[in-house]
Amino acid sequence: MPTLELTSENFESTVTSEGITFVDFWADWCMPCRAFAPVFEKAADAHPDVRFGKVDTEAERQLAGAAEISAIPTLMAFRDGILVFRQSGALPAKALEEVIDAIEALDMDDVRRQLDEAQAAEAQLDEAQRA
Repeated sequence: MPTLELTSENFESTVTSEGITFVDFWADWCMPCRAFAPVFEKAADAHPDVRFGKVDTEAERQLAGAAEISAIPTLMAFRDGILVFRQSGALPAKALEEVIDAIEALDMDDVRRQLDEAQAAEAQLDEAQRA
């Protein structure tokens, strides 16, 4: 599957879709980004059931800022709209395959339960700090 060009107009709808979406934040002047690009493209071809998108941080500065991108390349992975992976730096092909496999193997019911527990604990802490 070819990679998608992600912009501020289609980013949210893409990453919140059901399934897995990998997002590569990159820039043309970035040598590690250019080295990672063929690895990312090859993974996209090998995994047609996974969405792969790219955000040009130069063209989409506001989107990169909203995503708190401070180093590129930065790779993010979303599953069913939940951010489940984020790492800066170019990954070798084998490491990217391992990340893809791990995300495919996630128990999303467990992930959602952990998120709910973390949010409840954060809410309790906020409440305790206000008291």
